[in-house]
Amino acid sequence: MKHPTRRRLGALVAAIMLTSGLAACSIQIESAPDPSIPKDTMLVAADNGSPLFERNFNPYMTNKRTAAFYMYEPLVVLDNVTGEEHPWLATGYALPDPSTVVFTIRDGVKWSDGKPFTPKDVAFSFDLLKKYPTFDLQGIWSYIDTVETSDTTVTVHLKAPDVPAAQLIATTLIVPEHIWKDVPDPSTFRNPDPVGTGPYTLGNFAAQQYTIDKNPTYWQADKVAAEHIILPATNTQLDVATKGYDWAYSFISDVDGAWVGAGNKNTYWFPPGGTVSLFPNLTKAPFNDLNVRQGLSLALDRKAVGDSAAEGYMDVAGQTNILLPYQQNLLDPSIPDSGLVTQNQQKALEYFAQAGYTQQGGKLVDAAGTQLSFTITTANGYNDWLKGVQEVQKQWGAIGIDVKVASPQPAAYQLALRNGEYDLAMGGTGGTGSIFRDFNSLLSSDYLKPVGEEAVFNFERYSNPEADDLLAQYKLAVDPEKQKQLGYQLQNVVYNDLPVLSLYYGGSWGLMSDAKFTGWPSAADPYASPKTYESTPLLVLTHLKKVNDD
Repeated sequence: MKHPTRRRLGALVAAIMLTSGLAACSIQIESAPDPSIPKDTMLVAADNGSPLFERNFNPYMTNKRTAAFYMYEPLVVLDNVTGEEHPWLATGYALPDPSTVVFTIRDGVKWSDGKPFTPKDVAFSFDLLKKYPTFDLQGIWSYIDTVETSDTTVTVHLKAPDVPAAQLIATTLIVPEHIWKDVPDPSTFRNPDPVGTGPYTLGNFAAQQYTIDKNPTYWQADKVAAEHIILPATNTQLDVATKGYDWAYSFISDVDGAWVGAGNKNTYWFPPGGTVSLFPNLTKAPFNDLNVRQGLSLALDRKAVGDSAAEGYMDVAGQTNILLPYQQNLLDPSIPDSGLVTQNQQKALEYFAQAGYTQQGGKLVDAAGTQLSFTITTANGYNDWLKGVQEVQKQWGAIGIDVKVASPQPAAYQLALRNGEYDLAMGGTGGTGSIFRDFNSLLSSDYLKPVGEEAVFNFERYSNPEADDLLAQYKLAVDPEKQKQLGYQLQNVVYNDLPVLSLYYGGSWGLMSDAKFTGWPSAADPYASPKTYESTPLLVLTHLKKVNDD
């Protein structure tokens, strides 16, 4: 899982400054929407300039404009909160065997220039990612062998049996062959005048702000409520709270006072976007001793850690790598207490004793009298994580462990994590929407790298033949019930072997207003993540309704 708040890092710093200043001055924030913005138009904090916008709508570039996700669509939209798949440009897909995926392509879809969308566009898009590997952000060609089309289907032959790869391939954004085939160099193409199948087309564009307009030929046009969306280049926390934004994805400290209290029928929903965890470096003693990991785990009051980090907005996470309650149907019911680990210092000390550590003079020491001492690494500027780490430091210090905190700059933090050059590190797991990917990235020895070499996943450098065997079986499992049972067993690996120490859920920070549009995702109706980027906004934009003023 990517850190669920990394997109809002700069905004978070501003939020802390804003709310602390307001608290000191007792200022009441009020939202005053711009009266020049019509009721059929949405103001959204989804894109940020640096500080100005570049006109880049190439959906395969990492620095594209966020609205490219509202213009280009995948075959299937995967919601990362619930893990539910939503057929989109494909009406569905089937696996006649674990090495073959057959997508049935939706009929009647048009590109925004009026040309028909066909299976050949899908095959062309896949082939484009093969020709330009930097575009293949999800690495689908590490799985694909060949692609063939018929009038209504696209068949993907995989290099090896790999059932979960179908879902990953299905989330690829599709571009029109009739336009892109004539682009001289797609690798540098900024696609300034995008043509997509999605609900919106590009309207006015300026470096400070751009608008997108409802696509009148969209295949679900009757479900799209907002006629226009405005996306400013600058979206400070003060702007979001006071200028009548309809939708934002951002953490605001004291959200009830600073957002809801600002008026404008503001509301919010912070579902779990992943699990914030401590990664022990399993190549090092004493973290390679399960007794030590059990002791560290049982010594933690996770609620206090989560409350310190996320101001009480996020729940404690179970030791299962599952997002609850929205993935409750995937949880192994045999795991006690849904995987929640309750603090038990006495039991923790018993595990430490089995590892050779006992309390002497207020310190937890080994047989030679040396105090257990290590450093937790987090990233400078990740203030929520730092608060959580400081609470962990306090709790482990209470039983005699000497805990230091290192907070290098984000790039150095990422390098240390990938290279395995740390003791314990704060990080995130899960939250992709795919049970297989969530466990594979955490547990698979395929990602093992020696210390000093960069790992793509499995930063803790976990190796367990049982886990590898379960993951291998999952790749062959076409039957959903078989997949579910394998998921149960993978949860037990995480619960019993503690490759990471789960702490609390990282939030998906959805801020919404019911002033002009209703039907936002919520705890009562969790049909999609509230995030404003990637493909899940398609679920939201086709679900909202205009407010009836009568």
